[in-house]
Amino acid sequence: MGGILLLCGFLFCGAVIADVAFAKKPGLIRLWLGLCLGLLLMMWLPALFAFWLKFTRAAQLLGLGCAAAGAIALYWCGRKRPRNAGRFCGEIPPWFLLALVLPLTLFSAYLQYTHTLRDVGGALHVGQSTYGDLCLHLGIATSLRNASFPPDYSILPGTLLGYPFLGDAMVTSMLLLGSGLALSFALTGTLMMALVYVGFILFVWELTHKKSVVALAYVLMFINGGLGFLYTFDGVFRSDLALRDVFTGFYRTPTNMPDLNLRWVNVICDMMIPQRTLLTGWTMLLPALYMLVDAARGRSVARFALLGVWAGFMPMVHTHSFFALGLLSAGVAAHQIAVAPRERRSRTFRCYLAYGLLALAIALPQLLIWTFPQTVGGGSLGFRFNWVNNQGNGRLIDEYFWFWIKNVGPVYIVMVPAALSMRKGSLRRSLALGALVIYGAAELIQFQPNEYDNNKLFYVAYMVMLPIAALYLNRLWKRLRGVRGRALFAALFIAASTLSGSLSLAREAVSDYQLFSAPEVEAAEFIDANLPMDAVFLTGSQHNNAPAVLAGRHIVCGTDSYLYFHGVDYSAQRAAEEQMLANPASSAALFAEYGVDYVYISDEERYAHFADEDWFQNNCDLVYDRDGVSVYAMKLEENVISP
Repeated sequence: MGGILLLCGFLFCGAVIADVAFAKKPGLIRLWLGLCLGLLLMMWLPALFAFWLKFTRAAQLLGLGCAAAGAIALYWCGRKRPRNAGRFCGEIPPWFLLALVLPLTLFSAYLQYTHTLRDVGGALHVGQSTYGDLCLHLGIATSLRNASFPPDYSILPGTLLGYPFLGDAMVTSMLLLGSGLALSFALTGTLMMALVYVGFILFVWELTHKKSVVALAYVLMFINGGLGFLYTFDGVFRSDLALRDVFTGFYRTPTNMPDLNLRWVNVICDMMIPQRTLLTGWTMLLPALYMLVDAARGRSVARFALLGVWAGFMPMVHTHSFFALGLLSAGVAAHQIAVAPRERRSRTFRCYLAYGLLALAIALPQLLIWTFPQTVGGGSLGFRFNWVNNQGNGRLIDEYFWFWIKNVGPVYIVMVPAALSMRKGSLRRSLALGALVIYGAAELIQFQPNEYDNNKLFYVAYMVMLPIAALYLNRLWKRLRGVRGRALFAALFIAASTLSGSLSLAREAVSDYQLFSAPEVEAAEFIDANLPMDAVFLTGSQHNNAPAVLAGRHIVCGTDSYLYFHGVDYSAQRAAEEQMLANPASSAALFAEYGVDYVYISDEERYAHFADEDWFQNNCDLVYDRDGVSVYAMKLEENVISP
């Protein structure tokens, strides 16, 4: 309960600050920006205090106190400032907003519940999309409890945690005040998904002010998918098991079939639900996009400065979102300065310069400490044309345009004509140019070891282009008035654009996989309750590693699935781990070098890593042994009670 109160406290402070800072905006916009700001404060303020106090309860409470002091001060200074007295939702009909947001929010809440450590007879279950990624975020959240800052990887002690961790630290804050792990993840995840839905609607509305355009863009954004359903239904004609395989197979949905080069996944299923860092990033990105549009129209240095401060805190929330925002802003700025009348060109330049300098001043320490060492130092930065369609030998798997059409869907075809149809000096044309800058960078440069991760840039370009594409389609619809077959053409376009996404969402809703067995959960609970938080465990390298994920303990070396794609060197630790498990008798120096305190033995260690359990039984103290899971202390630990 304490964690929920902490969350509510930060949200309330953010709402108070936004109510003053955005007083001229309708109540809905002030509330949305305030809730997003509350989450940003909850991520950053305790982290700043953690450099002094470690990431403790005291750091959380001081962070909340700082947020409250700021909110009180700003409210007092702006208490007489008039608020927008219009309708709460402004020009947007409330029924329209609810009709779009409520169904997806309820569905998202259900997925957050089923996909985040759902208890089934003592075992913990997840969904298809969270089976792989969730353990990384769980392990970061549990390991940050009382951790020194800047923190290390718990799955590679001694290596700085360069992965953007603040979205997971928000859950740690709740854990430290007594909230459960699954509840904290699901509650904040559902809240952020709702804020993304609302934020996208407000962004599109700000650009178009048309309900039909907003609805179309919303559907294309969140029920997105390409033409993969054609491959699925082609399989149905050949086998009556093909359709069933979509709902029962592991990653056989028409938006995610790598063997068929279908990689443009549905953003809810495979991005927002499993990739919590991306979800947190989008929660912060959409306010930045809204503020960019608002600032570009008003050309107020103060608005651009506010945007710069907001953007500056984004790198360790989600580096891809920060980078995409920077690329977008560069394109927008170049176009806006170029088309501005001569007498306004200097002011436009100063506005964007203030924005860029402020953002860079705040972001640069984060980039230098965390981001650049892993991106550049990891050796992953390089040229790669056409994303995952490139086989790596200069040849494309599919023809260039067919690859994008079959992955993104029919809307890809209208992107260029839609951009060109916008008035030359308009902000929408500027945004289209900014989206092109993102697209070009992601098409030509590989930023991480996993080339697939460039999709986190592509999706931002897609997000920015959808209002423009939907507006173009709306105009096309009006021009075809009186033409027979217009409604059928529109229905086929919508069906072709959403059928793959709909099948993927349906599959995700019924997916169910065991992540941790009941014995593993019991062992993790024992470790968390009885063994030192700073202890180092020797375990296998499985991604669902109970000591690391559920108990938040440091292990010698974690899974390649995370470490390799984060661009860190872990070869020595991997070799040492294998040596210590299989040949402990000749590994005394390694045990000392890596400071191993405990050894965790389950079937994974016995059969996948050939652990010499007889040696551990004869030479170590058995502190836990139940249902095939054993924990050995490298030396006798006092006050440890064996069950």
